[in-house]
Amino acid sequence: MNDPIRTIGFIGLGHMGGPMAANLVKAGHRVIGFDLVPELLATATGTGVEAAGSAAAAVTAADVVITMLPAGRHVLGLYRDGGLLAAARPGTLFVDCSTIDVADARTAHDAAVAAGMRALDAPVSGGVPGAEAATLTFMAGGAHTEFAEAEPLLAAMGRKAVHCGGAGAGQAAKICNNMILGVSMIAVSEAFVLGERLGLSHQALYDVASTASGQCWALTVNCPVPGPVPTSPANRDYAPGFAAPLMAKDLGLAANAARTAHVPAHLGLAAARLYADYAAGAGAEQDFSGIVRTLRDGTATAPGCEPASDPKDGTPA
Repeated sequence: MNDPIRTIGFIGLGHMGGPMAANLVKAGHRVIGFDLVPELLATATGTGVEAAGSAAAAVTAADVVITMLPAGRHVLGLYRDGGLLAAARPGTLFVDCSTIDVADARTAHDAAVAAGMRALDAPVSGGVPGAEAATLTFMAGGAHTEFAEAEPLLAAMGRKAVHCGGAGAGQAAKICNNMILGVSMIAVSEAFVLGERLGLSHQALYDVASTASGQCWALTVNCPVPGPVPTSPANRDYAPGFAAPLMAKDLGLAANAARTAHVPAHLGLAAARLYADYAAGAGAEQDFSGIVRTLRDGTATAPGCEPASDPKDGTPA
């Protein structure tokens, strides 16, 4: 049986939201979109998205409302003060694909339910290339019935959707995943810098680690040095696929969650500090893998992670 054609209100048509909305149009759905940036809205209309005059106007006829916004305050603001919950028809399914704090996701879910709506948090992994190619992974939190209804739409925008549990579970999975990624990228970058100092070529280290126990996504897909993986951002002077400020944001959310849950998360907290510094400086407009540069020149040192003493003489190495 073919999945029904839906009318979708889509709020947030930026680097991620724009391609996601376009893929829903390609799948045959009617998409009514809104973004505060006129240029982004104009680009979306070129892919078949119908432009609405406001966020509230985009949802009045919608079966499903999808939001892709920068932070929890934007989601909560639009749900309440922006009038989305008041403008939508009772029973509308709200799917928030933003990456936000777990507590904000649960608050948004409760607000939607209190207004007579249904809700799912469904953040994504895969970056802009995944959004454009419809190969994103969705991590969903909410009831099984809501996930089942949203799944065909998620399939139009990605290649995998995982139901992670109740409200906020999707956000929890996202920040845990990205904590792994952030720590992994730092470890891979440090290994390449160490290899350089020891006389190893980038290719030799890659050829060993990519088929040995050091194998990971940060190495084989987003390799932080140019050469071994031609499609990695390192070969484009670190033009972002996944921008460093977004990694800093996600690691900040993970750090907050770790503190709230009383989890030590030593490496996660150190990675959050390193990426916060990198994103505020040289990495402001670079891919997150560009942190290898600051590790190479010695400017990246998280508190509590200073270089160890040289065992030969007790001086800093």
